[in-house]
Amino acid sequence: MMAEKQTDRAPGNRARLRAAIALGAFVALLVGLFVWRPDDLYLWIKALHVIAVMSWMAALLYMPRLFIYHTDAEPGSAQSETFKMMELRLLKVIMNPAMMISWVLGLYLAWSIYGFQGGWLHAKLLFVVLLTGVHMRFSRAVRAFQRDENRHDARYWRLMNEAPTVLMILIVIMVVVKPF
Repeated sequence: MMAEKQTDRAPGNRARLRAAIALGAFVALLVGLFVWRPDDLYLWIKALHVIAVMSWMAALLYMPRLFIYHTDAEPGSAQSETFKMMELRLLKVIMNPAMMISWVLGLYLAWSIYGFQGGWLHAKLLFVVLLTGVHMRFSRAVRAFQRDENRHDARYWRLMNEAPTVLMILIVIMVVVKPF
């Protein structure tokens, strides 16, 4: 009997189901918090926002590493097909949901706590928009790799790997230091 491969359909379906359950639990927790309205709701929302941002950043930092290795794989090879599956699952199961949750909770905090006021907040939002642009660039690259149409070498993806890091540093400085 042959062992099941992670690129087979069944493991992907199970991963999607687990992701859907986790996302559902996260949404249920959020709804529960808004119904319960604890005195420390702000801290709960802030904690969930940080969790979502950490998940988004982990995916944004990992994706270009996959692209670097994928560029060395022969199109159509088993290795290339494995990278395609890894990239697509990372995008759909972690990166996209984490980005959406980060945005929703971040905008809620910016509105409810800060009233969208403050130069630091405007700068942070600009950097988050740029980070979303990086996310969209990576999403387009996943689709290009899926079609075996990647046009960039490993060096390009190494440089692109730095974009989320630089933006993350700037965002953290804006949030913690609030320089203006």
